[in-house]
Amino acid sequence: MHASLSFDQAPPISVPYRFFLVAPWFGATAGILLVWAGADALGSRWTPEALALTHLIALGFMLQAMCGALFQFIPVAVGGNVWRPRLVANTVQPLLLLATLLLVAGLLFGRPVLLSAAVPLFLLAIGGFVTVVALALWQTPATGMTLWAMRMAIAGLAITVLLGSLLAEALAHGFAVPIVDLTNVHLGWGLGGWALMLLAGVSYHVVPMFQLTRPYPSWFTRSFGLLLLGFLLAWSSRLLLDDALWSPLIAYPLLLILSAYAGTTLWLQYTRRRKIHDATSLYFRVAMLSMLAFAVSGTVYFLRPELGADPRFVVWLGVLALVGVFVSAITGMMYKIVPFLNWLHLQRLGAPISAVPNMKKMIPADAMTGQLRLHVLAVLMLLTAVWQPGLIRPAGLALAASFVWLGCNLAGAVRRYQGFRDQIRAAA
Repeated sequence: MHASLSFDQAPPISVPYRFFLVAPWFGATAGILLVWAGADALGSRWTPEALALTHLIALGFMLQAMCGALFQFIPVAVGGNVWRPRLVANTVQPLLLLATLLLVAGLLFGRPVLLSAAVPLFLLAIGGFVTVVALALWQTPATGMTLWAMRMAIAGLAITVLLGSLLAEALAHGFAVPIVDLTNVHLGWGLGGWALMLLAGVSYHVVPMFQLTRPYPSWFTRSFGLLLLGFLLAWSSRLLLDDALWSPLIAYPLLLILSAYAGTTLWLQYTRRRKIHDATSLYFRVAMLSMLAFAVSGTVYFLRPELGADPRFVVWLGVLALVGVFVSAITGMMYKIVPFLNWLHLQRLGAPISAVPNMKKMIPADAMTGQLRLHVLAVLMLLTAVWQPGLIRPAGLALAASFVWLGCNLAGAVRRYQGFRDQIRAAA
């Protein structure tokens, strides 16, 4: 595999898998919630159903999967020594699961006590995770923009959780805070400072390695993270300045650098050495096309105030960002990471290379491709349902079925790992 990977530092396979195997079922729950809620669910970003759906995807699916990936990526790709990964994962993951369920239930049913109960669990789980991961990232001797992007992403996660905790307590106890502006800043750090920063940093490493493309241009990797961080800091100043004047000045260049990242990634895919596309590379292509669509839609939002005034337009942007960009990219990466982890840990059992099955045998290609098609259908149906509420229940069914299929594919990969592991041990 890749020469710069430190296989010996990989954590036990159960560490990332306990996050990966749970994540899809939060997404399936989001789809079921859409079916239950019906036509009014996506009428505005502020409906209880929309708030619950947002956090099922962002915290239930995205955060679980991204934390699991970091436990694996930090020691293997950047040489960071994560302290007691099994203990930390066994503590953090159940706390995140419980906190997410409490927060979603509190938002959906308007129960302040549930919101207040979720806050200390999030602070404890993310506080511990950020501390352990930050120490590993700052103590590693590695260099490069992937490392710096991951450091900034971890800081973005901490800021996101602190802002979210403040919002939850404000909703629960009626604190006098600017809810709308604070929510927009919280959203900016969650999607930009945490999710996008981490996605970009990881893609600098895995896109050339797994998709056999040329490296990202050095000028791009040096500037993207710093520009994104600068614009997020400026975006946060909306809490103090005139929002109507300030937001467009920040939004336009921010949307431009999003387009630059998506366009650069698509160009690298187009010019790569291997022209055959599998589900993992196609998932990344869907994510980048969704990011371009988000950038175009965001530009229209600020250029055409009469369209931006429609509350459904922000929901459209949310579907593009959460389901189109991040669910697509994370799913594609899991489809590459999980077979690789199976291969790596089977190889580490000491069996001859010939006894270790090829990574392509871990998850059938047809199963990944079929689930990809269903996911794309669910994204298109959700985008249509924003404007045609009668399609919300079918879109929710498609979304739930896509996540269930993903969950079954990942569980099947784990069963195959266990079967091959038992065969290797028996032969030994």
